Amino acid sequence: MVKIDSFELKEELFYWPRNLSWAKIESSNRVRIGLSDVGAKAAGEIVFIRFRPIGAIVKQGQPVAVIESAKWVGPIESPVTGKIMEVNNELRKNPKLIMNDPYGSGWVAVIEPSNLNEDLKNLLKGSDPQTVEWYKEQIAKFIK
Repeated sequence: MVKIDSFELKEELFYWPRNLSWAKIESSNRVRIGLSDVGAKAAGEIVFIRFRPIGAIVKQGQPVAVIESAKWVGPIESPVTGKIMEVNNELRKNPKLIMNDPYGSGWVAVIEPSNLNEDLKNLLKGSDPQTVEWYKEQIAKFIK
């Protein structure tokens, strides 16, 4: 893990640069996704989340969920193309989990990828030096 100010960049994750969402490859047919800590902090206090239905097909960059905060309503875009297999129902009761633990209990959905090798070409790997620079830019843009 790389710490940048108070933010974490997880080396094992892939990041969707357009929307600050992340992807964790758990197996060839399972990718867990969520919103990065920068994305969560930029959104403000999250009060509501609405998911696309289980079984829905999403393309890379399409919303898998919509969050609402006191100051903003916007999508959490899927970093990968595939079928939604699971959603984090705990977030319905406690959407603040995204802010408090974005890489753990605040995960958003599990996708069965259909185009993973191609999708990975559009993502930033957490362990790459250029990803650290990109994350610093996002912090400066959205937080400071």
